[in-house]
Amino acid sequence: MAEKKNYYEILGVGKNATEEEIKAAYKKLVKQYHPDLHPGDKLAAEKFKEINEANEVLSDKQKRAAYDYEQEHPGMGGMGGMGGAGFGGFGGFGDIFDSIFQGFGGGSASVQRDTTGEDIQLTLSLSFMDAAKGCRKEVSYSRNEPCPSCGGTGAKGGTAFRTCTKCGGKGQVRYAQETVFGRTVRVGVCPDCGGRGKIVTDKCPDCKGRGYVRRETRVTLDIPAGADTNSYLRKRGYGQAGTDGGAAGDLIVVLRVEPHKIFQRKNLDLYVDLPVPFQTALLGGTVKVPDLDDTFDYQIPEGTQSGTTFTVRGKGIRSRSGTGNLYIRVQVEIPTRLTREQKRRFAEAAAGLDMKQYDKARRYADSVSALYGKDPY
Repeated sequence: MAEKKNYYEILGVGKNATEEEIKAAYKKLVKQYHPDLHPGDKLAAEKFKEINEANEVLSDKQKRAAYDYEQEHPGMGGMGGMGGAGFGGFGGFGDIFDSIFQGFGGGSASVQRDTTGEDIQLTLSLSFMDAAKGCRKEVSYSRNEPCPSCGGTGAKGGTAFRTCTKCGGKGQVRYAQETVFGRTVRVGVCPDCGGRGKIVTDKCPDCKGRGYVRRETRVTLDIPAGADTNSYLRKRGYGQAGTDGGAAGDLIVVLRVEPHKIFQRKNLDLYVDLPVPFQTALLGGTVKVPDLDDTFDYQIPEGTQSGTTFTVRGKGIRSRSGTGNLYIRVQVEIPTRLTREQKRRFAEAAAGLDMKQYDKARRYADSVSALYGKDPY
C-alpha cells in the first residue's frame, strides 16, 4: 500500500498552522513551482499538483478535520463492527463523518470532475530585433479540437445519450461505512458514467465518441515590444479540447530571443561596444553610434579612455512598461602598423607632454600592450 501523503509537510507548515499561515505557504509555493515558470519540467508539474491537492484539503475545515482524524487513527475505517455496539451511546457522534462530508446543515457533497482540456506549450524563436521592436508571428501546431458534429459530447448529434441510472445523472455516488465513531460517508465518482452523469448510447461517427477531432491549427500572435527570453504568451481556448463539452485548454508560447551581432541586452537597456579611433579618443570628435532604428552622431570628448561608458537615455528598448537606455562602451583602437615617420611624430608628441600626462599615457599604453600584445606608441 502506498504511503499516504503528509499535506502539512508538502506545504511546509505545522499541524497547528492557522488558515492564514496555510494560505501564505500555498501562495509562496505556487509562485515557486507554477508550470509556466518551469516549461517541460515534469517534476515541477508534479510538485505543483501536490501543492494544490494539499491546499484543497487543509484550507477546508471539514476536509482538514477528516484528514487529521485519518492521520491520527490509521486503519480505523476497517473497524465497522464497533460502530453501534461500543460507541452508539454517544448520540451526536453517530453521524459525525456524514456531516463532515456532506457539510453541516444537511447539504450534499460534491465531486468536482475537471472537463477542461490540457494546455499546450510551444517554443517560438525570435530575432533580436523582432523581440525588441515587437512583431506579428503565425504559429501552426496540431491539437484536439472540439468535434463540431457533437459539440464535444461524443454522442451522435450531441443528443444520443441517456441519464446514468446508477448515479441518477449526478456523476457521483455515496459509499457508507461504519467506523468507531459511527457511520462514515464517502462521495466518489460514479464508476458507470465516469462522473459524466450520462452514458452515450450512440457514438458520434465523426469523432468515434471521443468528443474531439485532431486538426492542424494556425494562430497569429502579436509579440509586444520588449519581449525577452522565457517570457510567454497565453492564448485562451487554443489548447486541447475538453471532455464532455468542457472548455478547451490554453496555448502557452514560450519565447526564445536570438543574440545580436552588435547589441547586448539587459532588461530594456542596450549595450554596444564602440570602436573609437585612437586620434578621436585622444583629441575628441564625432562618431556614428548604432541604435535600434538607425545611427546617430555622438560627441566623444578628448582624452577618452578605453573602457569608458557613456549613457544615452531613452535610446534603449521601448515597451509598454517603459523605455531603456543605450550604454556606449568605448574601445579605443590602437594603431598597430606605423611608418618610421609616424613613429617619430608620435614620439615627439609624447615628449611634449608634461610628465604627469606622459606617465598617464604610458600606463595606458602598458595596459593596451597587455591586452593586445603591442605597444601603441
